[in-house]
Amino acid sequence: MARTVADVMTKSPASVDAGQPVSVAAALMRDRDTGAIIVNDDGRMTGIVTDRDITIRLVADDKGPDTPVREACTPSVEVVGPDTSIDQAVKLMRQHAVRRLPVVEDGRAVGILSIGDLAMERDPNSALADISSAEGNR
Repeated sequence: MARTVADVMTKSPASVDAGQPVSVAAALMRDRDTGAIIVNDDGRMTGIVTDRDITIRLVADDKGPDTPVREACTPSVEVVGPDTSIDQAVKLMRQHAVRRLPVVEDGRAVGILSIGDLAMERDPNSALADISSAEGNR
């Protein structure tokens, strides 16, 4: 059984610069079959943008696809290191009601831990594990 975040995280997460248009983040989400993209400023993680962020913060306010990612992203994000125990990561996710935790080393994202990753590790027969391991919609 996995013991640390590094054992179950999704490695090499997609990332986008905070000044890039949100359309670039949306295209990465499509191409990488993910709902979250790491947001960087000068190579350092400064936030995360999700498909829901784009919908709620941009589309609902009639902002276009050229809007910079920094206007859609969540800048204050709980993060963990790769050596964080899975139990501690689960505790953080529960405390902060988040579905994903960026995994950061030296200010740079090296992975993302999602509730789907945890479901596949801890309860592989669950509906969430089945959904998380299924091929994405294209």
